[in-house]
Amino acid sequence: MITITVFQKIGVGLSGFGMFFVLFEILLYFILFLSGLAFIIGLRRTAHFFFQRQKLRSSAFFLGGVALVLLRWPLIGMLVETYGFVLLFKSFFPMAFGFLATALNIPFLTFTMLGTKLS
Repeated sequence: MITITVFQKIGVGLSGFGMFFVLFEILLYFILFLSGLAFIIGLRRTAHFFFQRQKLRSSAFFLGGVALVLLRWPLIGMLVETYGFVLLFKSFFPMAFGFLATALNIPFLTFTMLGTKLS
């Protein structure tokens, strides 16, 4: 008979909570992302964005990844969802990086630490 110590019981409980919250976070990420996008650009434009002819493959990867997560394949689902996300927003990334580059040049956002300027 194997004896289980109190620390091992606590470890199993913490691991279980961790796995639950990782899966819950992935589901919330998807729901909050889609609802935020719908609030920003509207329901019709959100549906049009995801179901454009040239974006059907990337939308299928994104939504398929979400389905895999919900079907208890979280690691593979996250990878597939991330791939779909990158395909969906690959035209947006240069604009976002350009915005970040200009935002980092704002004097209010730059600061000095130990005499070296970080920007």
